[in-house]
Amino acid sequence: MVETLEGFAQNESFDVVVIGAGGAGMSAALFAAIDGARVLLVESTDHVGGTTAYSAGTTWIPCSVHAPDVNRDDTAENAGAFLQRAVGERSSDAMRRAFLAAGPKAVAHIEANSDVKYRARPFHPDYLSELEGSTLRGRALEPLPFDGRKLGRHFALIRPPIPEFTVVGGMMVDRDDVGHLLKMTKSFSSLRHAVKLLARHARDRMSWPRGTRLVMGNALIGRLLHSLLARDVTVLVGTRLEAMHKGADGIDGITLSRNGERRRIAVTGGVILASGGFNRHPERRRVMLPGVDAQWCPGAPGHAGNAQDLALAAGARYGEGALSHAFWAPVSVRRRADGTTAVFPHFLMDRGKPGMIVVDKEGRRFLNESTSYHLFGIAMQEAHRKTPSVPAHLVTDAEGLRKYGLGMVRPGGKGLAPFLADGYLVQGATLEELASKLGIDAAGLADSVARMNRYAATGVDPDFRRGTTDYQRANGDAAWTGKNPCLGPIGRAPFYAVRLYPGDIGAATGLVADEHARVLARDDQPIAGLYACGNDMQSVMGGVYPGPGITLGPGLAFAYLAARHAAVRAASSAAPGRESGVAAHA
Repeated sequence: MVETLEGFAQNESFDVVVIGAGGAGMSAALFAAIDGARVLLVESTDHVGGTTAYSAGTTWIPCSVHAPDVNRDDTAENAGAFLQRAVGERSSDAMRRAFLAAGPKAVAHIEANSDVKYRARPFHPDYLSELEGSTLRGRALEPLPFDGRKLGRHFALIRPPIPEFTVVGGMMVDRDDVGHLLKMTKSFSSLRHAVKLLARHARDRMSWPRGTRLVMGNALIGRLLHSLLARDVTVLVGTRLEAMHKGADGIDGITLSRNGERRRIAVTGGVILASGGFNRHPERRRVMLPGVDAQWCPGAPGHAGNAQDLALAAGARYGEGALSHAFWAPVSVRRRADGTTAVFPHFLMDRGKPGMIVVDKEGRRFLNESTSYHLFGIAMQEAHRKTPSVPAHLVTDAEGLRKYGLGMVRPGGKGLAPFLADGYLVQGATLEELASKLGIDAAGLADSVARMNRYAATGVDPDFRRGTTDYQRANGDAAWTGKNPCLGPIGRAPFYAVRLYPGDIGAATGLVADEHARVLARDDQPIAGLYACGNDMQSVMGGVYPGPGITLGPGLAFAYLAARHAAVRAASSAAPGRESGVAAHA
């Protein structure tokens, strides 16, 4: 049930309180409710979903019940060896083992007891596919689409997707839908699929502010919200965590505020922090992400680090040793008509396709354009220390723009005027004119294009080995007739570019926790009654991004572990009647 803080009595009691209603927090609240706990879910913004609602909703869980549908050969041992090679000493091996053991259980438990449902993508390679132990399929789960109409008036609680990722006025599309829409004039089955989508959306817009067919991250959040409401979990939005209170047995209460009202809440089992990490905390950002403008962050608002500040004051500490404090993606930025800023992550639709290159201020390529978005963001920042590479420039020609689009510019090559007018898209009749408009070296750009054209002919990129791994080739163009699906010539005028910036898409550095997701103090002892999951917890991936969904996967697994431990803790302190009820579930 969705309530307001004003309706609460002072010292109202809950078994488990979850701070943050993103994917991890909502999962933790649901797991605790499934185990019989009385649960309060608190969100600081007016919407639930966090950055999960913006995302593809992909959840990396090796060896789930769905894995055999697409890959019967994977094992937990393979996954563990892969993570050891990818992550190594950057995270605790014990924490990785806990994740691998809990992940399949979490998927089975949530599916058996709620409306949350997943399926395995038929083909979704690990990003570091060159490492032994990687797979091409089976570890990446996606949520099934969800009908938002089932939520009734609560549909408005879900954070809408990034507008630039929708079409025709708020219709969500997933990767399969995009393929059908692009082929609708060439395939009858694609035309039929597209007509069904558009007809459904037209009906939706007669009664709803946006499309109610939810896919990807919005579908996951919709399913979680529907399940939470069915289990009478109390949800507060627009409510801030002001304090945590510590008694003789650990964290036993919190203070919440909303519109000047304050309430102290008693907590018997524990407080689970899932507020999204530090990314919009001004001081943490200055120290951990120097030189990275907050306007380049494509994450949802809300992850301001306030909950982490309170945990640190209670004795918690941040983890150390990660490859990076954050996870990254190259982004392009544009001012919308309403004055807000659109931040568009370039995950896979353009930069790795044939006929695309990325250059620095000298007009030179400085990275493998087909690498994972995380490594791309890191490479931009490392290169910038030597040669101005922020912004970098994603360059293509008329054919590349027509076939693949360029950031917020959709494929087809039409409707360019507004993008050219506001400078988001830069056009040049020649490469020299394009370089002049971008303020980069024309000779360097011409040489980079000439090199790429030679590489496209041979299928080999000797500079950065683009298109040499299964992951890179998967994100190229499967229909490309050249020798390498990631390499193509650039030569058909006019030429185009958009500017790219390193955008932080989530926190890798967080609070140190143990195998039960209990937050640890500086002496490595658990702070009783305090848990963390999602981006509030130090990433088990150690700032490495080995596969799709490596934030949501651990978020789900440690939400399961935190909720189970907190529910049992609540049962041990409850009245006899309630103790048996909770314990039976837990």
